[in-house]
Amino acid sequence: MATSSRNQPGGPQHLTTSRGAALYIGALLGPGLLLLPGLAAAEAGPASIVAWLALLVLSGLLAAVFSALGRHNPSAGGVIAYVTTGLGPRAGLTTGWMFLAGVVCGAPIVCLIGASYVTDLTGGGQLARAAVGAMLLLTVIGLAAGGLRASAPAQLVLVSLLTGVVVVAAAGSARAARAGNWAPFAPHGWLPVGSAAATLMFSFVGWEAVAPLTTRFADPRRQLPRVVAIALAVTTALYLGLAVATISVLGPRAATNVPLAGLLSHAIGAAGQDIAAVAAIVLTLGATNAYINGAAAMAGQLAHAAPGSRGSGPVLRLLAAITATGLLLIILYGLRIVSTAALVLQLGARGTRRCRAGRQLAGAGRRPPSRQKRPPGVRGPLPREPRGARAHAIAMTLPKRPTHSPPRPLPTGAG
Repeated sequence: MATSSRNQPGGPQHLTTSRGAALYIGALLGPGLLLLPGLAAAEAGPASIVAWLALLVLSGLLAAVFSALGRHNPSAGGVIAYVTTGLGPRAGLTTGWMFLAGVVCGAPIVCLIGASYVTDLTGGGQLARAAVGAMLLLTVIGLAAGGLRASAPAQLVLVSLLTGVVVVAAAGSARAARAGNWAPFAPHGWLPVGSAAATLMFSFVGWEAVAPLTTRFADPRRQLPRVVAIALAVTTALYLGLAVATISVLGPRAATNVPLAGLLSHAIGAAGQDIAAVAAIVLTLGATNAYINGAAAMAGQLAHAAPGSRGSGPVLRLLAAITATGLLLIILYGLRIVSTAALVLQLGARGTRRCRAGRQLAGAGRRPPSRQKRPPGVRGPLPREPRGARAHAIAMTLPKRPTHSPPRPLPTGAG
């Protein structure tokens, strides 16, 4: 399955170490970066930092594995080659087609997620959200159509912008940090740390997405370890810095869907929400660009088994499939017609609301009331009990309208 860069669609397009690292970083980060620190802090309090540290160690192990696989078995097939080596050609081809199907169906949904952050922070309804999502998708498709010569430099710019935004948010808001926000360290006990880890674990996948790009390096054995080390160091710093700042600065207000916006408001004032919206665009473009580039390399590798499928044809067909499928889903979503993307977004919003209602009551030292009993003075529908890690895992990647102020406690008095 190993191939050289000369066999790749579009001819030799060597990646530099910096641009390769940018693609890897983009694959590891995504719109969830705006949401995850707040969800983890709401689930386990300051003790959520333990979940972050544990998963960062796990991410380091995954980085070492994929670095070793890339050095010893460089292939444009990426995980196709790895699975083929271990389980045979049929399993490898199945894995490749499943990955491509995931990218074709997932790219428009990721763009809708990023668009949701933008419209929630700046205003706009579902039609505006669909329009922003379509623009994001077409932008990424345009970059991918230009090949690595166009998309890799753009990815480097996107990652640099994102790093700058997170540094400004964390460092600029440091003056508002309070040591008291770290106490009590585990307000809900130590068991929720495991739930927080389950919420966060999907933020550390992505190493497999860019594995097909290993043959695009001029010297994979020398460059790949450096690229992986840079990507691991940068993502560790961004995730950990944002998590620490969220707890230290926001404290009880960390239970928000957009902690980055809250930190930026402390750092630069009213413009913080607009900058957070820009960060959502950058994260969406970076993550989608990295996945599509990896999928393009994989599509070219899969096409080598079919006579006559050479050159840039497989990549162009992949981009056409992503564009057609994505625009169809986004249009249906914008017109409020039932679609897969709309159902997933609605489910994630409901899960987030349930989890937040339960946390509000838990923070007041009370158990969520049952459906049969209504506390005196409480009117309207009662919140349902949160459904644990599954609801959090869904809410992790799917946005709802953010709360920019501390959640108000439910009425408990007798009028």
